[in-house]
Amino acid sequence: MRDKKILNIETISGYNQMLGIETFHPLASVIDMSKVQPMHHTRHIFGFYAIFLKEVKCGDLIYGRQHYDYQEGTLVCIAPGQVFGKEDKGEIFQPKGWALVFHPDLIRGTSLSQHMKEYSFFSYESNEALHLSEREREMVIECFTKIQHELEHAIDRHSKRLIAINIEMLLDYCLRFYERQFITRSEVNRDVLTRFERLLDDYLNGEYIQQEGLPTVKYCAGELCLSPNYFGDLVKKETGKTAQEYIQFKLINVAKERVLQPDKTISQVAYELGFQYPQHFTRLFKKLTGYTPQAYRTVS
Repeated sequence: MRDKKILNIETISGYNQMLGIETFHPLASVIDMSKVQPMHHTRHIFGFYAIFLKEVKCGDLIYGRQHYDYQEGTLVCIAPGQVFGKEDKGEIFQPKGWALVFHPDLIRGTSLSQHMKEYSFFSYESNEALHLSEREREMVIECFTKIQHELEHAIDRHSKRLIAINIEMLLDYCLRFYERQFITRSEVNRDVLTRFERLLDDYLNGEYIQQEGLPTVKYCAGELCLSPNYFGDLVKKETGKTAQEYIQFKLINVAKERVLQPDKTISQVAYELGFQYPQHFTRLFKKLTGYTPQAYRTVS
């Protein structure tokens, strides 16, 4: 068995060199993966963003109990510093599909740099990838082609802005396509929300909360086998609330019942619900109900 180490690639030119292709621009590259040399599987960490359009015919996609006929391609988005890929077990394979890689330095000072935080799908797990219809796949390839055209153009004072604009357009399409995917998976999403509700009920009404403190979005996502960003986006699409707001909503509903128990002080309720300091509990309770816990006890 070959070395299982993780390969760290910091530059676009270094990645192009590994694939055996020409570098047209030092900070970005569009790659037709079918034209690169056959390679071994590798686990990578990039110092740049990467978007892979995998061209695989996998038949109907099964997600939960539903079938989705997205055979034309799968889009995976990787942020700098993330580990991805497969361990090398000696197999040599010919990649297929397309890739766009771009360094953070490319977009510094551009509109795209200001908007990157909106593209939360860069932190999704590979099993939360974007599954494209044939038309969506064609649109992604059109964007790749436009970016490639700019990369092959002689670098001038317009290059950086035009490349960034075209990358931003691609990412905006990805946002639209993910929203479509959330809709097509609505039944699966409702199942996730049901399990989320059950998880919160068990957590808030058990002893675990006193030992570990308030439930976090990261904890809930992990228990549901989802990445925090994908989980947060799913909850927002389905409920209109952020995952944090939803947790707080459930927490305060439990708190309302306990505040009305005359044998408990407000501090006791706060500690039971995982707050380190009662004043933090009072502040959140008033923010969400309009009353302090003591005032709520009086008016109810």
